[in-house]
Amino acid sequence: MGHYFTNDKLPSNVKKTECFVLNNKFVFLTDNGVFSKDGLDFGSRLLLESIPLEEVGGKILDMGCGYGVFGIVLSKVADCVVDMVDVNLRAIHLSKRNIEENHVDSISVFESDCYSNINSKYNSIITNPPIRAGKKVVYDIVMNAKDYLLDNGKLFIVIRKEQGAKSLIVDLKKVYDVDILAKKKGFFIIKCSL
Repeated sequence: MGHYFTNDKLPSNVKKTECFVLNNKFVFLTDNGVFSKDGLDFGSRLLLESIPLEEVGGKILDMGCGYGVFGIVLSKVADCVVDMVDVNLRAIHLSKRNIEENHVDSISVFESDCYSNINSKYNSIITNPPIRAGKKVVYDIVMNAKDYLLDNGKLFIVIRKEQGAKSLIVDLKKVYDVDILAKKKGFFIIKCSL
């Protein structure tokens, strides 16, 4: 069985979902083989509704973008330029289609295995890390974000308590100033500052 962090050849079943977040309606095409294929998940919604928008302007990296929720929403509601990356080619294809569906610009989408193809620095990095890909990948994303953040840059993460939120917070504090922005239904929204 394929997971959303692989590029396995799963049968395609594109469907259109809609959501209302941050006072805007969004349409997202989803498919088999991508995270949250039935529509916007609770954790991602909580992250979007919890982060202080005044802190995410400028240039944003949506790391592990899936079908593009964070990058597209933030492009529409904040004054920012967005790069969206994923290792999943189906997710990249859906992200490009969703940019058109939602009539947003100032977004580029490209393949990157964690930071392998990242050559810029960002004001903010936003991620719902791919837990099923394993701790090594999750830690690569969150711990190495510091190398891709501008001075005073911020990393915003959503993670569930049962997926290791508390131990991750302990480790993040070795690298960043850490603030918990929200805790709800077992999800933690974490802000990491340099």
